[in-house]
Amino acid sequence: MKVLLVKDVYKLGRAGDIKKVADGYGRNFLLPQGFAVLATEGAMKQVQRIKSQAEIRRSSQNNELKSVADLIKDVTLTFPAKAGDTGKLYGSITTQDIATALTEQIRHEVKRQQVDIQPIRTLGEFTAHIRLTMDLVPEIKIIVHREGESAESVGEQPEPEKVKKPKKAEAPKDEAAVEVPAATAE
Repeated sequence: MKVLLVKDVYKLGRAGDIKKVADGYGRNFLLPQGFAVLATEGAMKQVQRIKSQAEIRRSSQNNELKSVADLIKDVTLTFPAKAGDTGKLYGSITTQDIATALTEQIRHEVKRQQVDIQPIRTLGEFTAHIRLTMDLVPEIKIIVHREGESAESVGEQPEPEKVKKPKKAEAPKDEAAVEVPAATAE
């Protein structure tokens, strides 16, 4: 199915683009949500108008959210979590957790769909992308540390000590040269 995008769609294209999509995706999502229209001859005549309107809308959104992007790029979120000896979490830090903490810190609503990262399941430092618009995608730093420890100790995780195996005693190459003490008879 060929569609003409009316709005920017993440991971598909910008407004005014003509894309070939799966029938179900177009019929069940793009068309009902108003993101696209069928690519008919009448719709093709309006491509330039759609592109120019989208460009104006995109630039105004970028101007509005530029200050929010500047706030977000300096943010470091820390999450205390319960973890096992290997550093694997009992649970995970999800995009919802990140969005909630970020919203509290910058006082601007961030939805979980805007956070671009897989759920975090280990201790350490991570980087997440926040998609404000298609052009504004600031990064934030996320630190996950063990409950009861400080966040600075994340980078200094103790490595398990390696058990040193004792070297095998080498057998002498020349057995004639080996002196065996004589047993004393009493």
